[in-house]
Amino acid sequence: MIDEQRLLDTFFDLVRIDSPSFKEADVAEHLKPLLKEMGLKVSMDKAGEACDGNCGNLIAKLKGTAPGEPIAFSAHMDCVPPCCGVEPILDNDVVRSKGDTVLGSDDKAGIAAIIEALRHIQETEALHPDIYLVFSIAEESGMHGAKHLDLSKVGAKQFAILDCSGSVGSVITRSPAKVDVTATFTGRAAHAGFEPEKGLSAITMAADAVLNMKLLRIDEETTANVGSIQGGTAINIVPEECVVHAETRSYDARKLEAQVEHMVDCCRQAAERHGGEVDITTKELYPALNVPEDSPMLARTVKALESLGIKPDMQSSGGGSDANVLTGRGIDAVNLGIGMTGAHTTDEHIAVEDLLGTAMLVAELMKM
Repeated sequence: MIDEQRLLDTFFDLVRIDSPSFKEADVAEHLKPLLKEMGLKVSMDKAGEACDGNCGNLIAKLKGTAPGEPIAFSAHMDCVPPCCGVEPILDNDVVRSKGDTVLGSDDKAGIAAIIEALRHIQETEALHPDIYLVFSIAEESGMHGAKHLDLSKVGAKQFAILDCSGSVGSVITRSPAKVDVTATFTGRAAHAGFEPEKGLSAITMAADAVLNMKLLRIDEETTANVGSIQGGTAINIVPEECVVHAETRSYDARKLEAQVEHMVDCCRQAAERHGGEVDITTKELYPALNVPEDSPMLARTVKALESLGIKPDMQSSGGGSDANVLTGRGIDAVNLGIGMTGAHTTDEHIAVEDLLGTAMLVAELMKM
């Protein structure tokens, strides 16, 4: 059986370690000796060097005791702010923080479940193929760990990502690609009281562009949003510069391309109408996740859930994860629900029942 108290102890130890994005070294140093004591071969790649982090992805291997397709389990070590000084509290079989920080179940609950599952299969001497662990960095700030993961250190093509807020049994098979759009409008400064007619307002240009954009829910597969507008220096100066930060997401590559083109055109046309200039950059943050029906990893997951008496629940997500990036790099990956609730807020919590269920699912997957 999964050891509930040991699982909770592992989880509490992890969430007490400060680990904002790019500063996950303390978590990695905590995990290294633990994994080595369990007989895993532990290494670290150079992903941190590529994104100015203080460590790389932590990678570990447990040699198989039986033939079978190798499998990898992944969860990220970083958390969103406020994530320093976390004090976990067990309250009626629910773990939460004391209220002034996030809890960090996103994604340290995934790490704890993986470790407990490993202990379980070792103690029960269950037969298993080669098992790889990937504890990634900087997921919350752009999936930098997954983007720079040294796949030559991971001898598995099937990945279970433990990073979804759905209940145990939820399997994310679709999530959208995301593109960031940044438009910098340039006008002409002038005194707003003495000679405003000599000025050209960059904020006016930006407002014109945004008013002409199709935003929020575009269709059932596509969204778009303007998240921030920054410009101007003082209320008595016609603003010379204004920067618009926006994004768009879609499950469909053609729809995504069309929405990006639409947003870019709105910016260019607004600048032309007002006689100003605009510099536009677009950047794909991550590709779409579309797990095919014949995915071996999906079949493996369904079999594991059914063996535990859990009905698989295939879902789509509006957000991205390491699964998006790894799928784009040729990995057969699914993202699994682990029961965390209220992620990215100070109300974040997770039920002990979901921690246990996640560890049981991981252990079942390890044996297949």
